[in-house]
Amino acid sequence: MQRTEKETQDTYNGASIEVLKGLEPVRRRPGMYTDTTNPNHLAMEVIDNSVDEAVAGFATTIDVTLHQDGSMEVSDNGRGMPVDLHPEEKVPAIELIFTRLHAGGKFNSSSYSYSGGLHGVGVSVVNALSAHLEATVRRQGSIYHIAYAKGELVTPLETVGSCAKKDTGTTVRFTPDAPYFDTLTFDLRALRHALKAKAVLCRGLVITFTDEHTGQSERWCFDGSLADYLKSQFTKAQLLPEAPFAENLKAEELELEWAVSWVTEAQGESAVAESYVNLIPTVDGGTHVNGLRSGLTLAIREFCELQNLLPRGLKLTPDDVWSHCSYVIAVKMHDPQFAGQTKEKLSSRFVASQVENLIRDRFSLYLSAEVDAGRKIAALIIEAARERESAAKVVERKKSVRGPQLPGKLVDCTSTDPGRGELFIVEGDSAGGSARQARDSSYQAILPLRGKILNTWEVSGQSALGSEEIRAISVAMGLTPDEDNLEGLRYDKICILADADSDGLHIGTLLCALFVKHFPALVRAGHVYVACPPLYRIDCGTKIKEYALDDAELAAKQKVLTRKGYKRENIKIQRFKGLGEMNPEQLRETTLKPESRRLMQLTLPEESHEDTQALLDMLLSKKRAADRRQWLEQNGDKAELLD
Repeated sequence: MQRTEKETQDTYNGASIEVLKGLEPVRRRPGMYTDTTNPNHLAMEVIDNSVDEAVAGFATTIDVTLHQDGSMEVSDNGRGMPVDLHPEEKVPAIELIFTRLHAGGKFNSSSYSYSGGLHGVGVSVVNALSAHLEATVRRQGSIYHIAYAKGELVTPLETVGSCAKKDTGTTVRFTPDAPYFDTLTFDLRALRHALKAKAVLCRGLVITFTDEHTGQSERWCFDGSLADYLKSQFTKAQLLPEAPFAENLKAEELELEWAVSWVTEAQGESAVAESYVNLIPTVDGGTHVNGLRSGLTLAIREFCELQNLLPRGLKLTPDDVWSHCSYVIAVKMHDPQFAGQTKEKLSSRFVASQVENLIRDRFSLYLSAEVDAGRKIAALIIEAARERESAAKVVERKKSVRGPQLPGKLVDCTSTDPGRGELFIVEGDSAGGSARQARDSSYQAILPLRGKILNTWEVSGQSALGSEEIRAISVAMGLTPDEDNLEGLRYDKICILADADSDGLHIGTLLCALFVKHFPALVRAGHVYVACPPLYRIDCGTKIKEYALDDAELAAKQKVLTRKGYKRENIKIQRFKGLGEMNPEQLRETTLKPESRRLMQLTLPEESHEDTQALLDMLLSKKRAADRRQWLEQNGDKAELLD
């Protein structure tokens, strides 16, 4: 029986608003806070707390034990979690750590110089998703104990013994709660690899892992470089250079350590691609990896030009440089921004340019000093470029022979390789004209739109095709709405390019909704991106010319320039109100050129699918106008006025 609209309105009132308290948000939506495939991420949250103590110089040993009952124990000899009363909350600080979201000691740099714990939700998530958790703290000559069951306090903090004042540290033992995970079995191979990597990145730290099921114990402690670590990952493969090139550098905002080599003969061994931020593994890379990739590419291009190595007409792409590359990159920085709570991808924007500049300069010097090695590396990369171009001649991008004719407004590219092609869906004819002049016509196509497209969230794919703009997008891509078959896809990257103002964000939201609703297979396959044009241009003197994506990055770059001795009055700032204000050269440099542009990949993971649908439904559904109004009333004071 369906409710009438009046009945629905009558039942939706103040009592309908549910306020989740304590750790309940984690238990309701565990996938937002951790990887629910297995409990590995819970273990890493506890381990990372101990590692942060080691990075800060207070811990020298970390012991990890998998017990017979399936519980995991992590013990360190750091300072020990604070157990004194919090001055405002009037409860022991350790209780806040385990039971309050966004409570922690890592929001500033007073306790930790570098830390992976930024949101204050790490061990509280572990507690929320554990059937049992207990902590023992050795601090100031006393031993303290506290215990929880399913996130609820069962044994209040108590003093259970005494110890030497020099004997300090924390031991946390937890048992994952079955309902929240696909399996309660830890992935020990991944766990061992992570522990080994942390020992490598934190020199002198002794890490042990004991598995009571097998009785085996392993110990890691390294004093070597990342080059030694990278080389140790291969036993049969031939590397170029044989001793990986590695350096440890310090800049204004970060510390960078990296090692790189190219695999000439794999001998069945896979390439190594590892990245870390404050010793946290970023398995999906991020801006630091983007900086490494572009820095290596620029250095190798310069070397090839100086040595006159490139055949006529051949252009090296970042993919050519990346095809045989193995690397390890570790960044330490204050206040890193991650794409999610699981910290799998770094999103701090300023990192890409800083890492790129550092690596470009240092690797260029290496290639100039080691010309023979540089020529061998260049030869390997040039061969990869030749193979790519040969494949492009064989695999032609599929044209719509029997289907509808390509839209007249589409400015297509000349390349016939669908794996190389990029389609930029651009807001407005003016910006489309600039993009057409700024693009690389060999592989970048431009499709300008006129204004806001149809809201397709509540219409069928066939009805959506009644819109001229959406039909043009569909035909240009070579795909039909609501189909999972991607064989007709004509471009590897579909990029949304809109202004950074409210209208542009609205258009971007409508396009994202179109892809999520009617082309979900395209999104899941990783083909959809959102271009990030900058809001500001920064000029200082005749040599300094930079761009800033938003106010935060502008402030960070101004800070760096003033530290270098430039006066604020000599730093000129230009704000772009839209893409139309950029000339083709600026648009190319900031938004279209692979070496310097910023693209955000649109993702649709299964674990967050429900939340994504709910968010877009609230934003775009005609039936949710009341919800949107309520949201605006609650959050309207957070809006910023722009000149």
